[in-house]
Amino acid sequence: MNKRTRWLLSGLALGAGSISAALRWKRNNRPVERKTGDVWARPGMAVTFRAELMPGRDRQPRTFLVKELLPSGRVSLHGVDGEHAEKEFEPIHFDRPSHHS
Repeated sequence: MNKRTRWLLSGLALGAGSISAALRWKRNNRPVERKTGDVWARPGMAVTFRAELMPGRDRQPRTFLVKELLPSGRVSLHGVDGEHAEKEFEPIHFDRPSHHS
């Protein structure tokens, strides 16, 4: 293989790799689209701030009721100023019925 051919092939490989990386980055950095009705909190629901955000407090003093779900996906709470994101709260665990024999 002569020098020109190697140079051309390496340029094509580099270009293909760059395009592939750019497309992958574009695909992975899209905002997550939520379906209508697919929300993490609803008005009147109790949510609990993560313990790291309110150290030294038991669970009950860290629990508040959702006042409003905002278009941004954040919530406003009764008794707390500001808007708050899902990641500030403990995950919601739904009790599953046990299947003991």
